Amino acid sequence: MPSIPPLPSFRSQSRARRQLPHIPVPTARAVVDCAVYIDGRRLPGHFSHADAMAEVSNRGAGFVWVGLHDPDEYQMADIAKVFDLHPLAVEDVIHAHQRPKLERYDDTLFLVLRTVSYVPHEIHSVSEIVETGDLMVFTGPNFAVTVRHGEHTGLAGVRKELEDRPDQLMLGPGAVLHAVADHVVDSYVAVAQSVENDIDEMEEEVFTPRSAVTIESIYQLKREVVELRRAVNPLGTALEALGRNTTMPLPKEIRRYLRDVADHHTAVAERINDFDEALSALITAALAKVGVQQNTDMRKISSWVAIAAVPTMIAGIYGMNFTHMPGLEATWGFWIVIVITLAICLGLYVNFHRNNWL
Repeated sequence: MPSIPPLPSFRSQSRARRQLPHIPVPTARAVVDCAVYIDGRRLPGHFSHADAMAEVSNRGAGFVWVGLHDPDEYQMADIAKVFDLHPLAVEDVIHAHQRPKLERYDDTLFLVLRTVSYVPHEIHSVSEIVETGDLMVFTGPNFAVTVRHGEHTGLAGVRKELEDRPDQLMLGPGAVLHAVADHVVDSYVAVAQSVENDIDEMEEEVFTPRSAVTIESIYQLKREVVELRRAVNPLGTALEALGRNTTMPLPKEIRRYLRDVADHHTAVAERINDFDEALSALITAALAKVGVQQNTDMRKISSWVAIAAVPTMIAGIYGMNFTHMPGLEATWGFWIVIVITLAICLGLYVNFHRNNWL
């Protein structure tokens, strides 16, 4: 009878899986939309990124706009080959989670933006409030490539709005850069407004007697504001460079639009800085409120202890085993002691109440 070979162990199976070559996923899987624009109008039909670039090259006019979502390194390598993207910029796209910045590689601009999204939550809970993602934009003489990481801040609406404005698209790939930056900054404004509403509600709760807001929830909101500030504030330098630097490969009209976006960004960045200061003051106020409440509770406890000490002391004295004590043999001795005890306790209560201890 032939022997049956032993089954491979789990460790050997795992090693074999690691040694299997990675099968590249087609680039089309990462492409959300790809279009060719001539004189501000989208050409009918569907194009691959390579066919779209070839169409623009043959015509000698127009530009390509390719939108990508979470591409891997093989897909980005294919995109980089067609559009001649710099390897350093491609590496930033693959690894994502980059700080907002602007890089220039000859006639190609590479803009990194951080996207933010507000997460509805209960004001008393400790949970995530702001989600962040990444959005990268490449613009060249005849192409625009947008890469999005994350599930929010989609660009379908931005593309639709631009396609409804052919005069804007006629300005070239710079129009895409401006539209994306403007869309992201508008999302910053919306998120900042939602966070401001949270802070206003939390302020009202903190100064409400016996409120349920805890120091932990304020710290959580402060931490989320810090994350929001890290995502928003660094973009100001890039927007200023795009709007003010005349050597950038952008039309003059696009630079004017970008200066307006930079102004909006400055306003929202200042609001976010104010949030941080407001929350720091709110934490201080909440801690002071806790201290005052504890002090008030201790005064009440001390007052009642002082009042309870009077009958305790008198009962302790008359509980001693002495034969001769004042009022011990008197007919009304018990009631006299009770009246004196109640009078002293009532006097203490009135005095403490007058001094706002009770």
